[in-house]
Amino acid sequence: IIATEAATMSSNGCASPGCTKIVEKRLACPKCMQLGLPPVYFCSQECFKCSYSQHKTIHTIAKQIAEASSSPAPGTHRKTPPDGITCPLDSPQSLKLSLPTWANNYSFTGELRPTLLSPKRSITNPKVRRPDYADHFAGVSESEQRDRASNNNIRVYGPDELEGECNLRYACAMGREVLDEGGKALKVGVTTDEIDRVVHEAAMERDCYPSPLNYYNFPKSVCTSVNEVICHGIPDYREVQDGDIVNIDVTTYSRGGYHGDLNETFCVGNVGSDGRHVVQTAFECLQAALAMVKPGTLYRDLGTTIHKVAAANKCSVVRTYCGHGIGSLFHTAPNVPHYHKNKAKGVMKEGHVFTVEPMINLGGPNDTTWGDNWTAVTTDGKWSAQFEHTVLVTKDGCEILTARENEPVMTWNPDLVQR
Repeated sequence: IIATEAATMSSNGCASPGCTKIVEKRLACPKCMQLGLPPVYFCSQECFKCSYSQHKTIHTIAKQIAEASSSPAPGTHRKTPPDGITCPLDSPQSLKLSLPTWANNYSFTGELRPTLLSPKRSITNPKVRRPDYADHFAGVSESEQRDRASNNNIRVYGPDELEGECNLRYACAMGREVLDEGGKALKVGVTTDEIDRVVHEAAMERDCYPSPLNYYNFPKSVCTSVNEVICHGIPDYREVQDGDIVNIDVTTYSRGGYHGDLNETFCVGNVGSDGRHVVQTAFECLQAALAMVKPGTLYRDLGTTIHKVAAANKCSVVRTYCGHGIGSLFHTAPNVPHYHKNKAKGVMKEGHVFTVEPMINLGGPNDTTWGDNWTAVTTDGKWSAQFEHTVLVTKDGCEILTARENEPVMTWNPDLVQR
């Protein structure tokens, strides 16, 4: 069944047995996408409904294969962190600082080591609107899955969606406030788990959902990426050390149903020259890219500019992760690669909203992922830094929706990232 449907999909025919119609709209089976199977397309909703009783056997087979292999079992996602990674807040310090189960005999690329995590934090404010993945057993955003299957267009946001209480501009402003609160709490000796607590509570105070929480089972409310961690670091009981660089990546989801996403890398205490160099280079890469944002700019051209700035500073650009469209969905079109000679599609138009978030390495561009299924690190163990903004394309340029107050244009000031 699987082989037959894959062949049908590749030939642009409807996957319904006996149907000879050409697929003109990409109507995919949502259950297949939820199970991580290649998307299967149908010519219409009616055709899908008529053939579903036969088609759903593929779901049963996929679950049986997952149960019989090392793949994630049904009810989880490939990004779901493994067991043996948490302990209560009142546990002995020796237990908190112990390695999670997956890290025993793990070959780390750098000096950083994980500790155990605190339990997942609860949504304590009844006013907070929960995105569709918040209560999904595997953290899957079914609205994003449907969007990927049926939509190739970049959304244009108008005044009704940008303005007003709890709309997109508000979500971005709240993200800025929450990141600022997390940044204020950062200092030598503070755990990244404490940063997670501060960010989580700041989001609750602003009637916002912390978007990372349970997104494909991510266990925390913020990403904290230290030293050689490129992105998606999970806050834990490790204390921040003098000389560390720490990225805090915040996304807030407003009661109006919009996400605002940004991050900054901070220098904690006495950071060495290499660490300061990569932090400033990452800032300048984003600064140069945002200067290009205006109607008519090709999305793929941002990567060339970022590459030139990074290369001039003898740094490299991570290729695995990219910027993305954002708004009513956490991640949507367009994809915004940060590297040279990428093949991103699309031209910027007034009303487009997206993130730019180049990840810049001191060493090579390659990355690998820890056994927690989330933490991306450099393969050579050298340090990485990142800055991110959500931007709106305007009539003659762009507006940084997540900018600091009274800072409409990015300006490098080392004091703002020093802790």
